[in-house]
Formats: sequence, C-alpha cells, structure tokens
Amino acid sequence: MLVREHYEFDTKRFIAPTPQTPSGYGHFLGTQLDEPDVCILVAERGGEVIGYTYANVEGSDWMSLRGPAGVLQDIIVDPVHRGAGAGTKLLEATLAFLKSRGAPRVVLSTAERNESAQRLFERAGFRRTMIEMTRELD
Repeated sequence: MLVREHYEFDTKRFIAPTPQTPSGYGHFLGTQLDEPDVCILVAERGGEVIGYTYANVEGSDWMSLRGPAGVLQDIIVDPVHRGAGAGTKLLEATLAFLKSRGAPRVVLSTAERNESAQRLFERAGFRRTMIEMTRELD
C-alpha cells in the first residue's frame, strides 16, 4: 500500500509496486523486529491490520547535516480507515518510543502531494526543514 500510494503520487520519482513488493517489504520489516532501536507498530481494527509505522534511532548523518535523531521511515493507514485517529495514535506511540530511546528530535520525509500526512505531522508539531527536488535526466 505504501509503495503503491507513493508511486501514484509521482511515477517518475517513486519505485513501482510489483507482485513481490508486499512479501519483499514484509520480509525486510521482519528482519528489523529484533533491533533495539527500531520501532514497528501496527494498528488493527477487528483483527485486520489497517496501518503501521516503522521508525529507528540513528546517529549523526553528515549527508543530511543532522545530529542524532529518530527517523520516521514509514507511516500509513489504509485509506478506508483514515480520519478515525489511527494515524495519530500510531504517530504518538512511535514518538514515545523514539523519545524513550534518547532521540533528541524526529525527522521524516513526506511526499509533496501527500497533504493529509503533512497535516497530521504539522498537528503533531513537526516543521518543514528540507525540500527534496527531483529532475529526470532522460
């Protein structure tokens, strides 16, 4: 769902989903479960997974010109279940985890066209600090 949604935002910038994407990314997330500074949380309703977050604590990153931080890698809620608070709860629990691991700040990237996610982040106190720009060379 995450890969498909981003690809639909910008087919030139984001990778296209394939039939193998769910199992491949699910396998990757599974490899992260035992990492002490990684947080993977799932929102469910009636036994059905409706969203998740994936975040981790990282040290200084010279390429990003930032010190140690929690990094919110992924957050998504199934569109059918949006607007009922699952995203807010996932975000709050993820931020609490990152704070408990000593992260002094949290950074994230969001697709330019993902206005609903940007509103969620702004309500949670995030501010804009970087703008990614892309140009194809073909």
